[in-house]
Amino acid sequence: MAYKEIVTKAVIGKGKKFFKNNYTITTEIKPTTVLGAWVINHKFKGYKSGDKIGVDGSYDVNIWYSYEDDSKTAVVNKKIEYNDLFNLKVKDDADVSDNTDIIVRTLSQPNCVSVNIDKNNNINFDIEKELGVEIVGEKKMKIAVEDDEEPWDVIEDDVEESDLKQIDEEVNTNYIEEKDLKK
Repeated sequence: MAYKEIVTKAVIGKGKKFFKNNYTITTEIKPTTVLGAWVINHKFKGYKSGDKIGVDGSYDVNIWYSYEDDSKTAVVNKKIEYNDLFNLKVKDDADVSDNTDIIVRTLSQPNCVSVNIDKNNNINFDIEKELGVEIVGEKKMKIAVEDDEEPWDVIEDDVEESDLKQIDEEVNTNYIEEKDLKK
């Protein structure tokens, strides 16, 4: 058995991190009740930052609230930008060079988990999210190689000899000549 070294792309570091952040929105109108909150337009990108992996991202938070003693409603929105750092351990003494790729996944989309109105009439809310990060880099591996090529399988047609004989008997070799005579 012979061995060869190959270089391939492999996950050389992987980790996830949970985040819970508190934010405040000040409204122009004094809110009475918060009717709903939702998060949309989540965008992010990972990059290498020294020994760490950084993730820059943003999302929009929309909060629907009532005012004037619940007689009218409005929606206020806020764009939230974030920069999170990950300390990832690299597997098997892999080299984290400029050839590495950073893959970021949202394991749990940003979600508004609590919202309330404080005594200063500001709307406070908590956003939770979970991000997963993978570092993909080159990895050298040894593989066993067989020198002998496997033999080729013979592919048999599903047609029987009797079927071929029947086709030969039914073919009219004078078809074109007979067609010309009919004109």
